[in-house]
Amino acid sequence: MAGAGNAIRGSRVGAGPMGEAERGEAAPRQSVTYFCSHDHRSVVTFSSEANVPDSWDCPRCGLPASLDQENPPPAPKIEPYKTHLAYVKERRSDQEAADILDEAIATLRSRRKSGDIIF
Repeated sequence: MAGAGNAIRGSRVGAGPMGEAERGEAAPRQSVTYFCSHDHRSVVTFSSEANVPDSWDCPRCGLPASLDQENPPPAPKIEPYKTHLAYVKERRSDQEAADILDEAIATLRSRRKSGDIIF
């Protein structure tokens, strides 16, 4: 049992890596290099019959990459989160907001005078 510690479990004597003879020949392939704006090179292998896409996401940084090394695509512009108030301010001017506020205050005051309970 002294030599049993060196045995590789799940294998048999003479078993080697599977080669092309057992799997068949590999399909013809082409390697395509993509370039991102961080100067990363990504080599992607496609079938020789496949349509090669113009862009590919860089596996290192996630930015878009293209086939043109001199002009890689720029990073996408990420819009910051906008609050509801920011969207309202885009649609209405300060004068419109003041008019709406004055109208709402006038409505509340008239309801109070008539005896409505307003929370």
